[in-house]
Amino acid sequence: MSDAHAARRERLSEYCSAGGADAALITKPANVRYLTGCAPCGATLLLTRERALLVLPAGLPPDDTGEHPYAVDLPHLTAEPEQDTAEVAAESAAGLRVSDLAVEEHDLTVSRLRAVAALAPAVRLTDLNRAVEHLRVVKDEQEIADLRIAAEIGDQALGELLESILVGRTERHLAMELERRMIDHGADRAGYPVSVGTGGHSGRSAHQPTDRRVEEGDFLTVSLGAQYRGYTVCSTRTFVIGAAPAAWQVELHRLVFEAQRAGREALLPGVPGSAPDRAAREVLRAAGHVEQWPQPFGHGVGLEVREAPQLGPDEMGKLDNRVPVTVGPGVHLPGRGGVRIEDTLVVRPSEAGGPELLTITTKELLAL
Repeated sequence: MSDAHAARRERLSEYCSAGGADAALITKPANVRYLTGCAPCGATLLLTRERALLVLPAGLPPDDTGEHPYAVDLPHLTAEPEQDTAEVAAESAAGLRVSDLAVEEHDLTVSRLRAVAALAPAVRLTDLNRAVEHLRVVKDEQEIADLRIAAEIGDQALGELLESILVGRTERHLAMELERRMIDHGADRAGYPVSVGTGGHSGRSAHQPTDRRVEEGDFLTVSLGAQYRGYTVCSTRTFVIGAAPAAWQVELHRLVFEAQRAGREALLPGVPGSAPDRAAREVLRAAGHVEQWPQPFGHGVGLEVREAPQLGPDEMGKLDNRVPVTVGPGVHLPGRGGVRIEDTLVVRPSEAGGPELLTITTKELLAL
């Protein structure tokens, strides 16, 4: 991966040069990791036209994951205790006679930005304008391979849970078990808090598990995502507990399933980023389900759980090849529950088979 990281840094250097900056100061953890492989630890990257310098915080704990806590192929400094790595990098920039330094204003606090400016008074600071986030949108095949493994881990954990006895167990307990199972199967950790919703809680987006116990006849909605080598996918499934589902449950699940399929089928390079959301929303709207405050039905994933692009109804940009995104429409009926189905897919052209599905747990309405 060192060659891939070097190529990414070269692309960023070219962007900075085109904008008139001769160096960049990278502080956002996900961006530092993207450019160096350094796991989030408070490090700062100084990137000039001639070199890359990684500044590490003092007292890094021993790494027992089998991976290096920082990029061993990069020159690095260690900050003194209580010293900010961004400040050390700014001093280094001044020492290297950098004239124009692009910084991540969206990540730096006001106090950190002032400290950087004070330590490099002869350096003109400019805004990097989320340039690294833009570079991260289109993934290389190694990144997609890591996302596939993350998806496999989540599918394994969910599949094992579905084979166990669920009635009588709490949402909170099930969420904790899913997180443990993902780690057992090789995940770094859960990419985001596992959500388990039963009964009237089912179908809600980002529901926080409670002590409500699973009962016969409940809808059960599970949303989870494993993180592997920093990359996270998202998956949501809805099942019914116990006996055969009621007619309204079958119909609601069918509707959300069709909406989600419409959204998946709209994922192609060159189409507007709003197309998947609008395709899914039109199916729900035709059946009379209209949200008062609509939330986007999809978003990009990668080193952050939510990153560009946002697949909402007002998204202006177009989708590119090799962009991993989620498609996850849902309907929640107050007091009764609901259905939400979400997949992570990679945008691929039609000649390559269309969107690549990463999360493969069945979307059928299983009675557990």
